Amino acid sequence: MLDIKFIRENKDLITAGAQKKHIDFDVEALLVTDEKRRSLQTSVEAKKAKQNEVSTKIPIATPEERQSLIEEMQVVKAEFQKEDEELKEVMKEWHTTMLQVPNIPDMSVPDGTGEEDNKVVHEWGTKPDFQFPIKDHIELMLNLDMVDFERGTKTHGFRGYFLKGDGVELSWAVWNYARSFYGQKNFIPFIAPAIVKREFFYGTGHLPKDAEDIYKTQDDDLLAGTSEVPMMAYHSDEILKAEELPKRFLVFSPCYRREAGSYSKDTKGLIRVQEFNKLEQVILCKADHAESDQLFEEINRNYEEFIESIGLPYHRLLICGGDLGASKVKQYDTEIWLPSQSAYREGSSASYFHDFQTRRFNTRYDDGEKKRYVHSLNCTAVATPRFLAFIVEHYQNADGSITIPAPLRPYMGGREFIGPKH
Repeated sequence: MLDIKFIRENKDLITAGAQKKHIDFDVEALLVTDEKRRSLQTSVEAKKAKQNEVSTKIPIATPEERQSLIEEMQVVKAEFQKEDEELKEVMKEWHTTMLQVPNIPDMSVPDGTGEEDNKVVHEWGTKPDFQFPIKDHIELMLNLDMVDFERGTKTHGFRGYFLKGDGVELSWAVWNYARSFYGQKNFIPFIAPAIVKREFFYGTGHLPKDAEDIYKTQDDDLLAGTSEVPMMAYHSDEILKAEELPKRFLVFSPCYRREAGSYSKDTKGLIRVQEFNKLEQVILCKADHAESDQLFEEINRNYEEFIESIGLPYHRLLICGGDLGASKVKQYDTEIWLPSQSAYREGSSASYFHDFQTRRFNTRYDDGEKKRYVHSLNCTAVATPRFLAFIVEHYQNADGSITIPAPLRPYMGGREFIGPKH
């Protein structure tokens, strides 16, 4: 959510930002509603003050004056009630429209209508040149008894899976290595809840746009698809101290996504599942664009360094305006090469928002002069089981075994290979 005063003073900038994101938003309609809201608020407050003034006069008035004052107050009260009801309806419209105002994209965001217009801005690594027919991660992991999709589907349904044996060991190794790797980056570790109140999904901007992808409980709470949601709620309605910032969280949580819009995509395997685990980098910082941008580059680079240490080739995409979410100022997607598909597939996404989210969460800090809304940003640290697919495909051998990447070996008892069980 943007500041309404900023919107009034920069309506052309709001319009240009919406156009760059290919979002249909009528800023003039919002300003008409806003003017109606302000006018009604002024009138309601004036009538309330008049009521208070008259009510203080009644006890000390003469009988003749008292009757006149009571009649006057009844008129004012009736007008107050009418306008107050009208104000409530206008406020509903105003809040609904304010939630639709898109954030302004950074100047570096390229023009474009969709993902085909995203720009590759960095590449790293050499794609493997296998001297034997390669297998995909499904065949590799099934042959090594690392996963069970058949019983996963029987138990969970569509996109279900069980990790087992060395699949579990490899997943634990990835988490523990990530915990150690990012632990050197000055983050505070957290384990966050996945069940979160609905209001906080509006706060992050996941509602209303992602409604079809979100699981809900019988109490109408929702299951988060990323720990960004609970961690943004963590400091909601709080005023932080300037010296506390930036706050740097490394958050582990289970994640749930219905994948409602992707029924024909990756229906087999571990690339697109509905239940997974993720470590996320989340940062709250001072209301300063330069600091937000610097931290955004830092957390994205953290992820790239992590996958470089495991030896996985990747490229970084700068997301274009038409593919950039309404809440975001800028976004990178880091995609890792998946040999079986001869394509790069998403491993991480990094975004920053300025104070777009924190205005909704009412998370501020005191800089000694005034209370300002903090800035927020986040980036994947690692998500499993998807990440396992990249590892096993890259490190497969001709005999169907998997070479364990060197950084993960200490977390797998020093083993160098995952091979068939005899």
